[in-house]
Amino acid sequence: MIFAVALILLAIFGAPLFTVIAASAMLGYQGEGIDLMAMAIEVLGIASMPMLSAIPLFTFAGYMLSESNAPKRLVRLTSALLGWMPGGLALVALAACAFFTAFTGASGVTIIALGAILYPALKQDGYPDNFNLGLVTTSGSLGLLFAPSLPLILYGVIAGVSIDDLFRAGILPGLLMLLLLSGYSLWINRHNRKPMSSFSWREAGAAVWEAKWELPLPVVVLGGIYSGYFAVSEAAAVTALYVFIVEVLILREISFRDLPGVMRESMLLVGGILIILGVSLASTNYMIDAGVPQQILAFITEFVSSEASFLFLLFIFLLILGAILDIFSAIVLVVPLILPIAALYGVNELHLGIVFLAAMQLGYLTPPVGLNLFIASYRFNKPIMTVYLATFPFLIILMISVLIIMYWPALSLWLVPD
Repeated sequence: MIFAVALILLAIFGAPLFTVIAASAMLGYQGEGIDLMAMAIEVLGIASMPMLSAIPLFTFAGYMLSESNAPKRLVRLTSALLGWMPGGLALVALAACAFFTAFTGASGVTIIALGAILYPALKQDGYPDNFNLGLVTTSGSLGLLFAPSLPLILYGVIAGVSIDDLFRAGILPGLLMLLLLSGYSLWINRHNRKPMSSFSWREAGAAVWEAKWELPLPVVVLGGIYSGYFAVSEAAAVTALYVFIVEVLILREISFRDLPGVMRESMLLVGGILIILGVSLASTNYMIDAGVPQQILAFITEFVSSEASFLFLLFIFLLILGAILDIFSAIVLVVPLILPIAALYGVNELHLGIVFLAAMQLGYLTPPVGLNLFIASYRFNKPIMTVYLATFPFLIILMISVLIIMYWPALSLWLVPD
């Protein structure tokens, strides 16, 4: 008990999460009289996961895109296609950020990379400042349900489900979130929004031509995977190689001198994920051996009698969890514990994955410690309370969308083959 309290205090006072998890696993193994070498074997076991190589490859590709001029080309393309609509620039921000986050896997990177372009553009076009701040901050996390999002891949690895099916399951829920936020953005600006510009075939053609090297990326990733031509790890390798050739060799927007820095930054994220994954697997396996999931299950079944009430309780839990824990840590720590409980209530594991990620996505925006709130406060030099207030309407819209996704499982499973 004393050790448990000490670990909790260490976590509260800022000790690295992986050290707290590793210490708890070591104490558990030692208490059961198990050789600590078993923990090292568990950590080593992640090297044999066939899908794991997709994480560093997709991350490296995403970071190369963020360091190039791809964000500017993406914004120009979406502006040319959507800017003619009243409130079109808001739609541009939503679409561009969702696409970009899907490839980088990190919503904070999207806020930093695209925020510098979109926030001033929205302000210059006459949108209210609070709306601009809330829109850009919220849009940063929208791509987490779209392939090849890293959280989707990691959930598939941990839950042992098909990543191809997860990619399919995330399409319609992700589009629902985009649709509801787009509708809100158009409605809130219905009286004072003029189109950015009239539609121009010439500008659309020029924007498509400028982005001609980035446009094949979704086709390469999604088309290759869904056609069965590529496995997920193979699609990741092809994507990383393609982006390297385009950005470094053809467009030369990233020099060979800058390339090691891009690699280092991208692998810092990957290293953090892998360290947490390794020690969490060891901790999770100890908890399974100790019967923790069964104890949790026995406790929950005393108070929860239906799938609907279980899902609502899970939603509240994930909302709190997402505000205090990053999405990668939450996946490896919590998913193995809730999978058997969800199965008892008949929740499909693919649907559970989409609900889990959609709810955790809200955690980036949930006060008081949502990560994207602090990134936006720093990036745009705004008081944190101003960011809280600006994002609150968007947070409510996203909560409604998550509840729809949660209680409408067919939305997640419709595109998944039987």
